[in-house]
Amino acid sequence: MKTVLAFGDSLTWGADPTTGLRHPPEGRWPEVLARELGGSATVISEGLGGRTTCYEDHAGPACRNGAKALEIALASHMPLDLVIVMLGTNDLKPVHGGRAESAVSGMRRLAQIVDTFPYKPRCAKPKLLIVAPPPCSPGAAGHPAAGRSIEESERLSPLYSKLAGELGHAFFDAGTVARGSRIDGVHLEATATAAIGRALAAPVSAILH
Repeated sequence: MKTVLAFGDSLTWGADPTTGLRHPPEGRWPEVLARELGGSATVISEGLGGRTTCYEDHAGPACRNGAKALEIALASHMPLDLVIVMLGTNDLKPVHGGRAESAVSGMRRLAQIVDTFPYKPRCAKPKLLIVAPPPCSPGAAGHPAAGRSIEESERLSPLYSKLAGELGHAFFDAGTVARGSRIDGVHLEATATAAIGRALAAPVSAILH
């Protein structure tokens, strides 16, 4: 049995754009991925609303710095076979610079953490799959929530792909199967996040076997 860590923000947690509450399990991509893998792997869902790649944000009730949280998650759940990271949408908030480059720098730091963490045993280093989050949409207000830029969100995929190639890690573009909802332009409808889980099944299976 393989073990996969799904590390992300509210798009991984499964936030409903209409209610702000959590989608049922069939509308969360980590759970859908686990089902699609047919019992060959355990998928640990580690999503937190507002989480950034590596930037501090004290506006929420919990630490939103992904670099700090990733170290804890790796220690808590090792040994792991694969870490999937889908972050960057919150880095596009103006308070964090609002540019895709900020997210790329943060994703680079997260990859460094996965590569250099003191695993037990040291040879049990998991593989890494970098996932570009779905791009934002205009939403009901005509623009994405929290001042994000649609154009910057669309830049994440090519930049993440380049980064993954440079670092020798796997890459997947969730924008090929999903996009921010028409409600707030950021969060995903249940059908969209489920589509991510289904689409990830093939590349994850290839990585694990």
